Amino acid sequence: MQVLLGAPRGFCAGVVRAIDIVELALERFGAPVYVRHEIVHNKYVVDSLRRKGAVFIEETDEVPNGSTIIFSAHGVAPEVWRDAEQRSLNVIDATCPLVTKVHMESKKYAREGYSIIVVGHEGHPEVIGTLGQSPEASQLVDNDKDAWNAAVADPDRVVALTQTTLSVDDTHEIIGTLRERFPNIVARNDICYATTNRQEAVKELAGQVDLVIVVGAQNSSNCNRLREVAEQTGVPSFLVDDASVIDPAWLEGVERVGITSGASTPESLVEGVIDFLKPDSVETVEVRQENVEFVLPKQLRNGPEEPERRTKIRGGAA
Repeated sequence: MQVLLGAPRGFCAGVVRAIDIVELALERFGAPVYVRHEIVHNKYVVDSLRRKGAVFIEETDEVPNGSTIIFSAHGVAPEVWRDAEQRSLNVIDATCPLVTKVHMESKKYAREGYSIIVVGHEGHPEVIGTLGQSPEASQLVDNDKDAWNAAVADPDRVVALTQTTLSVDDTHEIIGTLRERFPNIVARNDICYATTNRQEAVKELAGQVDLVIVVGAQNSSNCNRLREVAEQTGVPSFLVDDASVIDPAWLEGVERVGITSGASTPESLVEGVIDFLKPDSVETVEVRQENVEFVLPKQLRNGPEEPERRTKIRGGAA
């Protein structure tokens, strides 16, 4: 058996930053540190941080007054900020800067009188946060049918924002439908570099293998999109949390296995899958390199250990 590894894969800069934030907050402020929602969608990351003293909650009213709370990489609506401030919580924002950019776009276009169409998956925390930036002007479009049914105040003043972890191809189709309905629409391409690069890599990978295994969490949007993109090439594709859930029947008659991982997946889980497969050879299929870093929140800057930690986390993920 031969294993081909997709690259880039694994942690993106936003995930590295979010994990750094929780670990540094624990060092600076001590346990417990409260994290609203999973910091990133991977239970291994969450469990590791929980063992270090992070407490994961869903609503700010679960946090004792005056405590430290971290908002997850997915972002939150302004009302969550207001609630935290009213309860004198020490807020550290781990929202991915690329999600924050979408939030700023929403506010800008709302001020200018646009109807805002948010293309994304209903119920996803990132989408909830984006819709919450300008709720009076925003509506969700989850699929092509929604795009055809969208109603706006002025067809000439419409903007489309997107969730950062969507399928590039599916989103292109939805935006195409919106353009048919609203020819003057401003279509922002908010799908992040990491999502785009990993989908490009898995397409290249799928063309060279008999089977694709995506390592990542079942509740991770970007991981699910990777599996779908690979499957759409006609290659059997599976999303697994780790090696323990791989069905040996998948591997019958398979000579070349492609492996990739989502932007919130630790590289150690990929290594575990490789160990399980025991291939005769391992090669990497790289479509591009990534060299992105984001600045930490001001409460956590200037620590001498920060650059070393970011480098260490990224080292196994490229």
